[in-house]
Amino acid sequence: MTAFFRHNGLTLALAGLFAFSLIGHAATGYASELEDLRSHGQSALSLVAYLASGAFLSSLFENWESEFLQMWAFVMLTAYLFQKGSPESRPLDEAAPQDRDPKLDADDPRAPWPVRAGDLARALYSHSLGAALLLLFLLSFILHLTNSARLANDEARMHGEAGVGLLQHLSGAEFWFESFQNWQSEFLSTAVLIVLAIFLRERRSTESKPVGAPVDETGT
Repeated sequence: MTAFFRHNGLTLALAGLFAFSLIGHAATGYASELEDLRSHGQSALSLVAYLASGAFLSSLFENWESEFLQMWAFVMLTAYLFQKGSPESRPLDEAAPQDRDPKLDADDPRAPWPVRAGDLARALYSHSLGAALLLLFLLSFILHLTNSARLANDEARMHGEAGVGLLQHLSGAEFWFESFQNWQSEFLSTAVLIVLAIFLRERRSTESKPVGAPVDETGT
């Protein structure tokens, strides 16, 4: 059991932080929603109803969307672009382990099965991380859009106004305001990490170069 926690500590810690944040998001969002309903003279709703509402789900998938976009962009850009001195970059003048032709490992019994299976499976597996992150982004984007439209229509009805269709909401400023305000922060934080890691260190972290590494050393 001790070995399990040691071998999976990073995932378990992040899962715990995710659960804590999700519960906090739901609890504070519910309290805010009840206050908003009271201010408009509306009857209160249950916690279950709130968790299934456009108000909660829109805010949830709005954040997931930006995170998966950030991760997909980071994975794809680091496959082709460089940043001198950053551990987040591939080396400038030498091949990185990630550049190795997977065909060379086709006979390795420890290699993942798609690498050993053949050309098509190997080719798909070679880009499976980017594809999975892109799919998660698109799914989150669609869920954000549909629930953001639900929320906009709920608010319109609360004010005695006509609702809008999904495509109309997609073309409106409100939906894109929700998206861009998160996208820009994700790209900024990623760029800050890449640049700060050139000059600063965090001992033992895989996101940092060794403490004694030269500033211009690129990659890890």
